[in-house]
Order: sequence, then structure tokens, then C-alpha cells
Amino acid sequence: MRVKWFERARQQRDEVANYIGQQFGARRKHQFKQEIRETTNLLKRSPGIGQIDPLFSDRARTYRSVIINGLNKLVYFVKDDTIYIAGFWDTRMDDEDQAAQVK
Repeated sequence: MRVKWFERARQQRDEVANYIGQQFGARRKHQFKQEIRETTNLLKRSPGIGQIDPLFSDRARTYRSVIINGLNKLVYFVKDDTIYIAGFWDTRMDDEDQAAQVK
């Protein structure tokens, strides 16, 4: 399996990483990025590991999500041999507003 990030999800991920770097330093930012890599590698091996996300129950696709470090939500779907990362946000933000931005 391969992983492909939608542009909006990539931007959201980078915004969170930059915030972590500014607030907590380069070391913590690097650790955060490593946590994301570990999660995506785990998804490659077991793409069904994430919970089916009820925020997207009205969509044709089955969206799943995983929580990274207790504060960030990674939303994805699987099609053929690819995992598409469709959303990424801080869980302290309004989920419904964030979900509306996922295509």
C-alpha cells in the first residue's frame, strides 16, 4: 500500500507541526513528525486499524480516523492499493467545521 496526502491535509499537518516547533522547539517538532510517519507506516500494514468516523457517515466513501499523540486526528480512506489522507486537525478544534473541509 502507498499513502497519498490531499493538499489540504498536508497543509493542516504542516501548520500543526510549525506551531509545535514554535511553541515547544525543534526537537518536539521532529518527534511529532516521527509519530506521523509511524502512524502512516502502521496504516500501510493494517489500513483498517482506524475507526470508521461517524462525522462522515453521510458520504459515499468509508472514512476512518486515528488519533496521533492524543491531540491530532488523521482522517483517511482506502481505495485500491492507496491510503488517502483526507484531513488532519487538532482535536480541540470543532470536528464538524473541520469535517466539512474534507473532500
